Amino acid sequence: MPGPRRDTRGIVDAPELFARVRFRRREPAPAFHPYVEHYWLIDWDLSEPYTSQVVPHPSVNVVFEKFGDSPAFGEVAGIGPDLFTQRLEGQGRVCGIQFRPGGFRPFAPDRPVSDWTGRRLPLEDVFPAGTVSATPKEVLGPPDEDDRVRALDAFLRLLGPEPDPQAARAMDMVDRVRSDRTIRRVEELAAQEGVSARSLQRLFAAHVGVSPKWVILRYRIHEALERAETAKAIDWAGLAEELGYSDQAHLTRDFTATIGVPPTAYAIR
Repeated sequence: MPGPRRDTRGIVDAPELFARVRFRRREPAPAFHPYVEHYWLIDWDLSEPYTSQVVPHPSVNVVFEKFGDSPAFGEVAGIGPDLFTQRLEGQGRVCGIQFRPGGFRPFAPDRPVSDWTGRRLPLEDVFPAGTVSATPKEVLGPPDEDDRVRALDAFLRLLGPEPDPQAARAMDMVDRVRSDRTIRRVEELAAQEGVSARSLQRLFAAHVGVSPKWVILRYRIHEALERAETAKAIDWAGLAEELGYSDQAHLTRDFTATIGVPPTAYAIR
C-alpha cells in the first residue's frame, strides 16, 4: 500500500484550513492496510473561531475528539450525506480513522453499514460494551504524535477485524469507481461484476453504507471541487463531459447543491 493520500479531495477551501490547523495523515499498522485509508490528526490553537467544511467521502470514520477543557470522547461517524461543518475555537485535538469504503464492516460485523449512515454515535453504541471506554483518553492524551498513532493501532487490534470476502469485494469495486472515470452508471459497474443492479445495491448497503449511484456522484463532486481548488483555468463544459455529466448545467446543479455555491463562483473565491 502506498503512503497516505496527499490530495485535498473533499476539503472545502483546503488552503484556509491548513493555514489554521495542523493537519496530518498517517499510515496504520500493516495489518490494517486492507481496511483503512489512513489515520488523520488535527490540532489547533485559535485566537478566533474558524468553521471547517468537508464533502464527506463514502467512508465511515472513527473519531476521537477533545475540545478545550471538555472531556475526551470517541464516536463512530457514518457516511455523511451532506456537507459536514465543524466550528473550531480555542484549543483542541482530533484523531480519526478513515476506513476504506467497505472497510468498516469487518470491525462491526453484526449490522449493515447503512445503519450508521448519516449518524454519529458513541463508541459504546457500536462496539462491544466495556471494550472501548478508556480509548479516547489513550488516543488523545499522549503529546507525542507517534504514540497517538500506536494507540489507534491498539484500538483496531482490540476490535478484530473479522475476514469478510464481501467487504473485500465492495472495497475493490469502490476503488474502481474512484479511479475509472468510464464508470458512469450503476448498470455499467454491475455488468462488469456479472451481477444485477439490485444485487449491487444490496452489497453496497450492507458493506459500504450508501448506494453505488451515490458513490459515483460523490467522486464526481470531489474531482470537480479539487479542480476548482487547484486549477488556474477550468473548462467547465469539458470537465462536465469528462466526469460523465450530460452537460455543464447538470454539474453546476450537483456542485451547488453539495457545496452551496456554483463551481464558477467557488473557483474565484
